[in-house]
Amino acid sequence: MPAFQKAAAAASALLVVLSGSTTSRAAHAAEVFTLSSPSFSDGGRLSLRNAGSNKDNPNCLGENVSPPLQWSNAPASTKSFALIMVDLQGRGGQGVDHWVAYGIPPTVNGFVEGEIDTPSEKFVGGKGITGIGTYLGPCPPPGSLRHYVFTLIATDLDPKELPPGLTRSELLSKLAGHGKDATALVGLFSHP
Repeated sequence: MPAFQKAAAAASALLVVLSGSTTSRAAHAAEVFTLSSPSFSDGGRLSLRNAGSNKDNPNCLGENVSPPLQWSNAPASTKSFALIMVDLQGRGGQGVDHWVAYGIPPTVNGFVEGEIDTPSEKFVGGKGITGIGTYLGPCPPPGSLRHYVFTLIATDLDPKELPPGLTRSELLSKLAGHGKDATALVGLFSHP
């Protein structure tokens, strides 16, 4: 099974944990909740522009510009979204949280390129590996092809319900029983 399909399966498993639901996506095939990007396909490559930029880290060779993201067919009862970007292979398989955001209003259906690089009224910033609530692009070691999983979760929580600064594990704990559906998108990156 390709890595991007594994990531989609992981997102579905996450939904079951969050909502306690085992509703099959096949039952809603005509209206599948989908996350996509006009700049890369699911399982496609992120650009060097999307990679992290840090003069103190020789693995961060990019510009740290977030890719554009868009989604559609969220459940009708959605009150907010949470969006997480994780390198599941990072830190020897322990994972690296590149971006944690939530409190995204149901009227938002995506972000343009570079929009999540700075704080915004469109999301509440959580706490990724660097402790900031904005996008951090890929910085893998040379010779390593990494899978960056963007997981979007539709919730029944008010956009202002959760405080800023939650880590991924804290966020997932607070979303338990509040997830309506989830979808994932995988972007690959390696050194040029």
